[in-house]
Amino acid sequence: MNKLMSKWRLKMNKLMSKWRLTMNELTLKGALGGLLGTALVVAPVTHAQGSKALSQRSGVTSKDLIVREVDGINNLEFIVIDVSYEPGGINPLHRHPAAVTFYVISGTPVFQEKGKEPVTLKPGDSLLVPAGTIHSHWNPSKTEGVRWLEFIATEKGKGKAIRLPLE
Repeated sequence: MNKLMSKWRLKMNKLMSKWRLTMNELTLKGALGGLLGTALVVAPVTHAQGSKALSQRSGVTSKDLIVREVDGINNLEFIVIDVSYEPGGINPLHRHPAAVTFYVISGTPVFQEKGKEPVTLKPGDSLLVPAGTIHSHWNPSKTEGVRWLEFIATEKGKGKAIRLPLE
């Protein structure tokens, strides 16, 4: 098992070093987009304890940047997702079948694990969310968007997120 994990770590390190430049380019493009006046117009969604519960995400778009098998390791894929939140956007309670690392490019998103206090993130912050952790995240700003990258190494076909029923 240790040999397999070492091999996996080496493969992931190689992949991550290949994509560092891409991540820096994405950060630069996001900053330039903001400077050039890219505007998002949307009715804000409020998120607070006791507010109306949502079962689907709202004001959130995502695009797969990378989806590829990890060389030499059967049934494992590496995924990088570019996620944008409009002002007031929310992704209500859900969980991921694999660990996810978030890397904030712009804005100040809020992450909250079920039963814990919310955590506000800022550009340059990263956050590791273990597999199965029930959580939500949202953009509290009424004027500024949020953008982050999600890094996932998962069993092929497991999916990215699992929505939870309303409580």
